[in-house]
Amino acid sequence: MGKILVIAEKPSVGRDYARVLKCKQKGEGCLIGDRYIVTWAVGHLVELCEPEKYDPRYKKWNYQDLPIIPDTMKLQVIKGSSSKQFTIVQKLMNSDEVDSLICGTDSGREGELIFRYIYQVAKCTKPFQRLWVSSMTDEAISKGFETLKDGKDYDLLYESAKCRSEADWLVGINSSRAYTIQYDNLLSIGRVQTPTLSMIVNRQKEIDAFIPKDYFEVRLTHPKGLNDPKDLEFTSTYFTVNGKEKVTAVETREEADRIRDRALAAGKAVVVSSQTKPNRQLPPLLYDLTQLQRDANRRYGFSASKTLNLAQSLYEKHKLLTYPRTDSRYISDDMKPVIRETLHKMNIPEFHPYLMGLTRGLIFTKRIVDNTKITDHHAVIPTNRVPDLSKLTRDEALIYKMAAMRLIEVFYPAYEYDSTEVILQAGQDQYLAKGRVIKNLGFMALRQSSGQKKSSESSEEADEKQLPLMKPGQIVPIKKAETVAKQTQPPKPFTEATLLGAMEFAGKYIEDEELKEEMDKLSLGTPATRAAIIERLIKVNYIIRKGKALYPTEKGKKLIQIVPAQLKSPEMTGKWEKSLDKIYQGSMDPSRFMGSIDRYVDFIVKAAGEKNEEVVFEKEAYKKSRSGRVRTAKQPLGVCPLCGGSILKNSKAYYCSNWKEKGCKFTVWLNSLEKEGSSLTDTMMKNMLAGKAAPVGKTGKLVSLTKDGKLQITGQDRQV
Repeated sequence: MGKILVIAEKPSVGRDYARVLKCKQKGEGCLIGDRYIVTWAVGHLVELCEPEKYDPRYKKWNYQDLPIIPDTMKLQVIKGSSSKQFTIVQKLMNSDEVDSLICGTDSGREGELIFRYIYQVAKCTKPFQRLWVSSMTDEAISKGFETLKDGKDYDLLYESAKCRSEADWLVGINSSRAYTIQYDNLLSIGRVQTPTLSMIVNRQKEIDAFIPKDYFEVRLTHPKGLNDPKDLEFTSTYFTVNGKEKVTAVETREEADRIRDRALAAGKAVVVSSQTKPNRQLPPLLYDLTQLQRDANRRYGFSASKTLNLAQSLYEKHKLLTYPRTDSRYISDDMKPVIRETLHKMNIPEFHPYLMGLTRGLIFTKRIVDNTKITDHHAVIPTNRVPDLSKLTRDEALIYKMAAMRLIEVFYPAYEYDSTEVILQAGQDQYLAKGRVIKNLGFMALRQSSGQKKSSESSEEADEKQLPLMKPGQIVPIKKAETVAKQTQPPKPFTEATLLGAMEFAGKYIEDEELKEEMDKLSLGTPATRAAIIERLIKVNYIIRKGKALYPTEKGKKLIQIVPAQLKSPEMTGKWEKSLDKIYQGSMDPSRFMGSIDRYVDFIVKAAGEKNEEVVFEKEAYKKSRSGRVRTAKQPLGVCPLCGGSILKNSKAYYCSNWKEKGCKFTVWLNSLEKEGSSLTDTMMKNMLAGKAAPVGKTGKLVSLTKDGKLQITGQDRQV
């Protein structure tokens, strides 16, 4: 009887499989046991071929050769270390010693693609089964190997993944070549990244076009001790009624001052009405990857990419989190015993008070357990392994604690409070006082004790000051009346947290109202790809990150100006994601989808041919080889503080890309910190361009940029 070959996606995962399967003998790129051989990929080992593999003329970028739409897409082994490992895997797959295979790559669309591409290029025809696990604990892996499924059960998942891969190749290759050639500038275009960029650019347009408007409010302060010495001081605000809306804004200071003076003349207010409404806010849902990334960005400033990497480490290396690349926020019914065990083993002292709070036992509501809302994987939750935080990095521990606290939080009762709204009359004018009386903190008790006073998924909470009990007709003294100057605020730039939310619910950014309703649940990308899309936009100099905020560059703005509406609207890529899901569900033929992609690519190329002569891109430091193929451009480190150009680096200095065309003088020499016994690095320059100070070696000093683009070392009265 021959052996079974298990193919993992990464070496670390392969070692975990080998430990469980008792494969202890080391081989070349594999581990061998009595029954199993475990080998691994290193992520993708195989990729779609470059255009020149179909025809040598495609080495040169010519608009006349577009669109490039091969009859059949070809695959090639990725060069370098991947090539060596592929040879090992291929040899094992086709070995006479091996009778069958187990696909043990990540349990998702991309993991399926990695295995199938290897299987195809290796020309393997042996039967294979599919391992599907959501946790990397030994118990979960063992159970997975006991419940293997036939590989054919995942053929539709592969078809969906294959269509995604080929569609991205066709759109990316053709659109990037077409627009790069037409505008003589390296322009990267993609079906997800371009609509995402468009949202950032459009938000910046709204900010730039915003004209702040002054307005005023009239506010009364009422003394404490109204009915009882314990009653707090409170305020009320002048308002008028516009339809059903209470409007507190007054257009001019003169009018506001007249209203204020009338209140002072009255000296007191009379209660017209007092209404109290009971309210309750349910605990949040469990985490999926997107919500985990959003909360980590809000709370700790982590990028989406960083959070994903930390969660992946907690999943693969430490076995403390379940599979993170999930879009579900629920668990299945059969997981109830595991959840009880997980909470019991959560032996972290700072969690004990919260766990003790679950005195009513664990009540599994529909907001926690719902088999109908789980696709490939359940929510991101801690595993039933006893955590040892001393073995985690600080950031890994923060992400683990977020997931652990959320698992505790969902079992707590709702946050219950009474909202009170009191209308007072002072002379001829009416004033509004709002307050909140908390009846049961519920899950908010956990948030307050851990420093999270606001719900991460709700709007800012109203003023929670308690109002004194007031009855109609009651006289309320006025302690102070004042005019408060205010100003309308522009829209806020996207942060990664808000951008991830916008990508997840991209349907609301469609302008067509009828279509908006139809595409309500449209998304850009998947939880597993959104972080990479954001990083890609930064890498190609379309956006920059300043603190938590994301801003478009001039290059990004110009790209959105020249591409057609179909390429920058969430509508098209959202429809694609729906189609890919239909392929997975078996309700759409893959050839129908790919036919629509071919037509779309043809449209993009023709649209690029209608060049917008008014748009001229800033020259970048990229070159064409003799074959005409565009080489990678020098990646900018940030935006020039003097002129808004791109900061680049040569062998001697950091400089602005506008030095020649606009005469920009920004220059920072690489040896600027030699006298401090330190070197200037790209990371330091990126931080300084983002408005941050950077440490100077181990001197304890900080270096930053002044407004005129000079280096300034903290604590020294000189510039470098």
